[in-house]
This record gives sequence, structure tokens and C-alpha cells, in this order.
Amino acid sequence: MDRDFPAVVRDIKNLMQKQGLMLSVAESCTGGCIANALTSLPGASKFFSVSIVSYSEDAKRSILKISPSVLKKHGVISEETAVAMARAVGRLSGTHVSLAVTGNAGPEALEGKDIGLVYIAAKAGDVIESKGIVLKGGRQAVKKAAALESLRFLRQVLRVWL
Repeated sequence: MDRDFPAVVRDIKNLMQKQGLMLSVAESCTGGCIANALTSLPGASKFFSVSIVSYSEDAKRSILKISPSVLKKHGVISEETAVAMARAVGRLSGTHVSLAVTGNAGPEALEGKDIGLVYIAAKAGDVIESKGIVLKGGRQAVKKAAALESLRFLRQVLRVWL
């Protein structure tokens, strides 16, 4: 794990625990890397509830209940899908804060979208922030960078929201 992960996760833990909040995560292109980073910190269960790795389009539809029309219109690699994933995992888990990430880690373009294109969404209550980023590198590098950037984004929005 990158040396930056522990500091970001500690910051998230402190922000979440100060408010007595719990976090849920919906991951796609990161394949569980976010959950791994969160659970590497002792005491993670005090602020982290659940992660769903909804890697396939079918899992996004059947488990997260993402609307087929959203997936058809925007694709699985889209800001709209990331937002829908954040809403869904928050609803399913009952957590106040949720984080979602979807993107293309490679090795080839998907849906006409380049390798390294990633969308992140964070939700707290009824407020949602989202963004798209482009990452460079091979499959593993993109997965790791997407996980770290997702956690950094969550930390950033928590600092504003809380």
C-alpha cells in the first residue's frame, strides 16, 4: 500500500468519528482497494460499515439497483453512474456518508472511454459531490491511484461538509 494511504485514512477516520458518522463504499474499477485501505487502519469498524464491489454492469443493476436507463444512456463509466452508486450504497447500508468510484483501469478502452478515466462521487445526507479524473499508468497503477484519489476526494469534501 502506498505510504499516502494511512494518512488519508486517518484523516477520514478522525473526521467521521468526530461527528459519529459511518461510511459505506461502492467500488468498481478499484476492485476492493478502498475497502482494503480503510480496513488496514486499526479501529476501522468505528467509522467504516460496508463496501460493495459491483464490478460488472449486471451487479450494478441487480445489487445496487442502478437504473438500466442510467447505464444505457451514460454507461457504467460515467459521473451519473458514480453518483447513482453512492446513493445506492448509502441507501442499502443506512450510512450517512458514502463514496463510490467507477472507471476504466484497462487494458483497453471500454464504452469508447480511455484507460484511466475515473469518476468519483461522495454523498453525505442529501448532498452529493462528484468529479471525473484521468489517471496514467498500467492497470494496477490506475486501480491504486483511483483508490487513493477517491479517498482524498472524500477527505476534501468531508472537511467542507463537516
